[in-house]
Amino acid sequence: MPTIERIDGWRVVVYPNDHRPAHVHVIGAGCEAVFELDCPHGPPRLRESWGFSLKDINRVEKFLRKAVKSLCIAWEQIHGNL
Repeated sequence: MPTIERIDGWRVVVYPNDHRPAHVHVIGAGCEAVFELDCPHGPPRLRESWGFSLKDINRVEKFLRKAVKSLCIAWEQIHGNL
């Protein structure tokens, strides 16, 4: 699973054998969240979360909003056309 970005101690990953729609997994410290990217312009939307506090989810979401274009490019490089 390629790590696309890092947010504090968490990794933003795209699984090569994953399904559409374009999304990322944010993983670390016993937590995981899945955000749909709504490519190509976003905004990312939280789909699922395990173990993250609301404060942390908000921080991750803010980061992903700023990085959505590069995340969509990474998804397309791994999975092909959106």
